[in-house]
Amino acid sequence: MKKLGMLFGTAMLASTLQVQAADKLTVLLDWFANPDHAPIVVAKARGFFEKEGLDVELIEPADPSMPPKLVAAGQGDIAVSYQPILHPQIDEGMPLTRIGTLVATPLNTLLVLEDGPIKEIADLKGKRIGYSTSGFESAMLGKMFANAGLATDDVELINVNFSLSPALMAGQVDAVIGGYRNFELNQMEIEGAKGRAFYPEEHGVPVYDELIYVAHKDKLDDPRLKKFITAIEAATVYLLNNPEDSWKGFLEVYPNLDDELNKRAWADTLPRFANRPAALDIGRYERFANFLIEQGLIKTAPPVETYAVELR
Repeated sequence: MKKLGMLFGTAMLASTLQVQAADKLTVLLDWFANPDHAPIVVAKARGFFEKEGLDVELIEPADPSMPPKLVAAGQGDIAVSYQPILHPQIDEGMPLTRIGTLVATPLNTLLVLEDGPIKEIADLKGKRIGYSTSGFESAMLGKMFANAGLATDDVELINVNFSLSPALMAGQVDAVIGGYRNFELNQMEIEGAKGRAFYPEEHGVPVYDELIYVAHKDKLDDPRLKKFITAIEAATVYLLNNPEDSWKGFLEVYPNLDDELNKRAWADTLPRFANRPAALDIGRYERFANFLIEQGLIKTAPPVETYAVELR
């Protein structure tokens, strides 16, 4: 009995030391938690971070523009951000590097009512377009219009803040730019109004990574970063193979998200997650940087390897 007690005590001590040895890592989300973050949440809920020896804290920002800035200032380890935002931040000299991809396709859309008069982009001439933010969305809209033979002067732009689908359904505008295909389309259908989406990547805008992971460029040798990406890849594979259990795990962490909209968005976002999150498509980043130069949003396009890497 004494020997068994000693063995049990040794096992308990080893377990305690293992828990204590977990490396803390802070991940700043781009927005409040939602199905876009499924691989991260599943990695936490189903032990993939723990397997890599990580104790990951997920933080929802009060200001969604702050996460990459906080990481650049050394006040966070990893931020969930956007490729269209990364390029201008690099142009401004922010010390950030893309270390992985979360959502590997655009989510942004130009959205109209399905039963409305707009059947193609050219039909928007003389109409009202709602938007929430200028900058990239304006450039994206301009390119889509040019591809359809229109100019932005051909429409009236109205700032509807973040009330995109409500403004469209209420008839305040004839279309909105910036609505996400996995959320706004579902939200509208739930409320009894179907939407029609025009996808930027099908109308002249280069394909880009919607959501990415960024870290401070001087901390890329931090072993926790590679462990994080390894856990994310394992969680993404699990998520694709086990979507129902992954949904349960997601709700274990965020039970307040158990509603019809998030359940639909969950299903629509699954095929868009990067199943090789570390993989970097240099050509994609080069093409998109050149697009941003053409649109006047950045001045130069430095070599991709100076602001995006594959952790090995």
